[in-house]
Amino acid sequence: MSRISDWALTVVLLASALVIGGSAIAADDIEQKAQLCATCHGADGVPINTTTPVIWGQDEGYLYLQLRDFQKGTRKSPLMEPIVADLERQDMYDLAAYFTKKKWPNLGQASAPSDVAAKAESAAKSIGCRGCHLDHFQGDGTTARLAGQWQEYLLSQMLAFRDGSRGNNPGMSDLMKATPKEDLEPLSKYLAGLQIDQYLGRGGR
Repeated sequence: MSRISDWALTVVLLASALVIGGSAIAADDIEQKAQLCATCHGADGVPINTTTPVIWGQDEGYLYLQLRDFQKGTRKSPLMEPIVADLERQDMYDLAAYFTKKKWPNLGQASAPSDVAAKAESAAKSIGCRGCHLDHFQGDGTTARLAGQWQEYLLSQMLAFRDGSRGNNPGMSDLMKATPKEDLEPLSKYLAGLQIDQYLGRGGR
């Protein structure tokens, strides 16, 4: 099997085992609850591949909403749906609080070249990205941090909002449709290369 198919099988087997045990994540200890997440999102906060998002240090409200939307089916994922199927609301709150307190990992992605950064800044200004994601793209509350996220993941989600395959935020879909498609890759490269924690004073998160 390929690495990706092995990974997918592992997640399905873990999720199945937990469901058979009585709920998708039945353990009382939040550390144990988070172990399943680490299978894909990384035990050290670095996901196992570049299409799986960083969740360590992500904004708490945003994490909760994504878990809720996976469970409701408004955000689709064949891997996430069985994992969240039997979560209680409190489980989702607890997991979101747990991961938001972790330190965002440095994925070591290069800063975008000046020409790419300029194109990205122009695109960001044209649709008002900072209006929700804030000055350094750090996000807040229910809005995702974008700075330092995997470039491939960022691009895939922009395209998913654009083509409607990610449907849990109609406002983002409208914005991505309003952005020229050729601007999305430069924007994702620019965001991925931002290392913001050192000057935001969030070294512990």
